[in-house]
Amino acid sequence: MTLAPDAVARPTIPELIDEATVEAIAGEAWVALVGEDEVLVPLPADLPAETLSAWVDVVGPWTGSVVLTTGRQTAADLTRALLGQAAPELLDHEDVADAFGEIANVVGGNVKAALPGPSTLGLPQVGEAPDVRNPADVCRLEVLWRGQPLVVSVQGALPALSTPHPNPPHPNGASL
Repeated sequence: MTLAPDAVARPTIPELIDEATVEAIAGEAWVALVGEDEVLVPLPADLPAETLSAWVDVVGPWTGSVVLTTGRQTAADLTRALLGQAAPELLDHEDVADAFGEIANVVGGNVKAALPGPSTLGLPQVGEAPDVRNPADVCRLEVLWRGQPLVVSVQGALPALSTPHPNPPHPNGASL
């Protein structure tokens, strides 16, 4: 039996990048964007009930998303830190979406650069995090920023490839 070209085993993110690399990428982006004294501490903590995620999609030999998730208040605090004195007194959703999305964009771009092969990077999105489609295709980093939990997740967008069936069903439903 011959496998279709798209049925060739795709690499999963743990085969391509490790947690230490994701931590280094996120830490460098944080210092560059948020400030020299703003560090991410690799300690797990529970996210609050109300979260906000920002992510970018990576499409190439590995396809998935680089997702940052934190509490809504932490995302607002992060926006203020990123904007500094230019931050308005009252932040609106667009301010937070732009700032949080920009951080996801920088972290995602650096993750993309660490992956093999040519890839493209999508535009940042902000909202509810995309679902994890294949638990074996995830690299998850839990950190604290200013004592608040933040999760950086590099997660595959494609479902796990199933083992090909020896007699695939015929398109009209009949067995071969």
